[in-house]
Amino acid sequence: MALACASAIGADAPAAFPAKPVRLVVPFPPGGSTDIIARVIGQKLSDSLGQQVIVENKPGAGGNIGVEMVARAPADGYTLVMGHVGTFGSNPALYKRLPYDPVKDFAPVTLVAMVPNLLVVQPALPVRSTQELIALARAKPGQLTYGSGGNGSAAHLAAEYFKALAGVDIQHVPYKGTAPALTDLLGGQISMQITGAPPLLPYVKSGKVRVLATASAQRLKILPDVPTIAESGVPGYAATQWYGILAPAATPKPIVEKLNREIVKAINSPDVRARLEAEGAEPVGNTPAAFAAFIRSELALWAKVVKDSGATID
Repeated sequence: MALACASAIGADAPAAFPAKPVRLVVPFPPGGSTDIIARVIGQKLSDSLGQQVIVENKPGAGGNIGVEMVARAPADGYTLVMGHVGTFGSNPALYKRLPYDPVKDFAPVTLVAMVPNLLVVQPALPVRSTQELIALARAKPGQLTYGSGGNGSAAHLAAEYFKALAGVDIQHVPYKGTAPALTDLLGGQISMQITGAPPLLPYVKSGKVRVLATASAQRLKILPDVPTIAESGVPGYAATQWYGILAPAATPKPIVEKLNREIVKAINSPDVRARLEAEGAEPVGNTPAAFAAFIRSELALWAKVVKDSGATID
């Protein structure tokens, strides 16, 4: 009888969850790709769960502060994190003392979207192609600058990888988030940026920044005339960002499964898919096991990229 009661309680747990608002932590400032995608998903998820999903920005240390907070949160499904290629891909290779274990401390829920990076420059820079940018950088070593969301950020690593393969010296200017870096790019304080498409696209379309190439393996449907960096004189280059939702490691499996069902349903809804695609993102939505395997493969990939590029957080 005791076992039967316990089984009944376990079976009812997913139906009873959630009984209060859910926090979705974004470990970066507002305005970047992580924040934009989290808010698209959070809004739809609030409707399907019947409880408000509160997107909470907890920036700092390349995303490590917010991610650690979720790792230490109660494992009840009410605190989630929007992980990405930096926090669950490259950071473990960049930081000697990472305050969380990207595998042991989390229960992956689902991969939400793949987001290509764009290589953009301020319009005053006298270049109109990746080849011209490389030529200018070689003619003026150390004089061009690029901005990123901070030391160790995905944009920092993407640009350092570009520098290594292209054989150029471009000065890194770290900011406290993607939005401040973009503000200075628009103002002409920095020369270029390689970062996720969502915050850049409005300025690309308005002509306030000039897009030279995409950092994805293939050209984008929304920018079919823009070549990839690989086909623009830097063969082998690809740096795509990705975003996925995770819970603390000990979160009960029925709750993880319910979150997975509802989030995947939200991702596949026509309005959310259209919104993500308009932001330059490719909607995914997969199983917890598939997302876990993806994270392990990304950790191996970016460890090699960090080693080969010589990128550091200093």
